[in-house]
Amino acid sequence: MQIWVDADACPNVIKEILFRAAARVQTPLILVANKLLRTPPSRYIRSIRVGAGFDVADNAIVREMESGDLVITADIPLASEVIGQGGHALNPRREFYSKENIEERLTMRNFMDELRETGVHTGGPASLSQKDRQAFANQLDRFLARHCK
Repeated sequence: MQIWVDADACPNVIKEILFRAAARVQTPLILVANKLLRTPPSRYIRSIRVGAGFDVADNAIVREMESGDLVITADIPLASEVIGQGGHALNPRREFYSKENIEERLTMRNFMDELRETGVHTGGPASLSQKDRQAFANQLDRFLARHCK
């Protein structure tokens, strides 16, 4: 199992949690972004820089991941593709996307996109609190305990 990160939009505090977790459980962590990323020196952590463009990083993750891999992303269409390939998708706010909830999340995302297109200001997500960070770390730890043996 490997951990993939949709790193262009992933908060740095979440990346730090992932860096520590990858080293602790000795699991490969791959960050994919269209910009140069700094990563700590580790045999378990690497980054892949892809070209600029819409969904280029997402497409690279989907192409390279394998069934059973974990993908960290807030991108719901990417999460849907990951689940369709037998992977696991966790967003930085600790929610696992699953076969049971992904269609609902896609529908809500599309609805919000339609609202924004009509000029309705929907706002963005709140910044991550310390409680959010801890909840993500706990969810990640539970997943890794079950899948990294």
